[in-house]
Amino acid sequence: MGRILIAASAVERAGNVGAAAEAAGYETAASLDCVEPSEFDALILPGGDDVEPLFYGETIRGSTDVNPEIDRKQFALLACFMAASKPVLGICRGLQLLNVWFGGTLIQDLPIDLRLVHSRDAAGCLRIHSTRIAEGSVLTSLFGTELDVTSAHHQGIARLGKGLTAIQWSCDGVIEGIVHNSCPILGVQWHPERMSDLQTMGRLLKIVLNK
Repeated sequence: MGRILIAASAVERAGNVGAAAEAAGYETAASLDCVEPSEFDALILPGGDDVEPLFYGETIRGSTDVNPEIDRKQFALLACFMAASKPVLGICRGLQLLNVWFGGTLIQDLPIDLRLVHSRDAAGCLRIHSTRIAEGSVLTSLFGTELDVTSAHHQGIARLGKGLTAIQWSCDGVIEGIVHNSCPILGVQWHPERMSDLQTMGRLLKIVLNK
């Protein structure tokens, strides 16, 4: 069906993102180093630690476990795939990275009442919460205008990046899905690889790949 690069180290390659993509019939590889985009059909920016706030002009005010070297490598991969007009799917941190790349900013630490909805619970499990999807968006064709999603994040989009449009929100207003207005880019704040519907990742990749 296609070959997908996951912007992650080889150790992280065995994670749920790769497994979900492979279960959907895609061949996957993982790298944080420069690759030839022509060898792949799409790039996935997976979840992970917080983006270094310096990349969006702020100091640390709630961000944790930042690793600017990983940020730089993922930005470089994103630049390569964009230059080659290759599709990109951002998941959780990946959505945030996309927003920063396009000049947006992040809420470094959601207020406590929002973290109780979006962050992991006391046992470390992902939470499930409702979202609404913009009518007529690419996600509507997959899920309709309402979708319960798996969530594990304490940050979110503040100012939306240039050229990006929000197409999905939680009931408290946190942006849960974005698309680029002219590039083949989709970002979701939630975790399709951990949805109870095991076909979710495959459906998103079909949308990203326009297949």
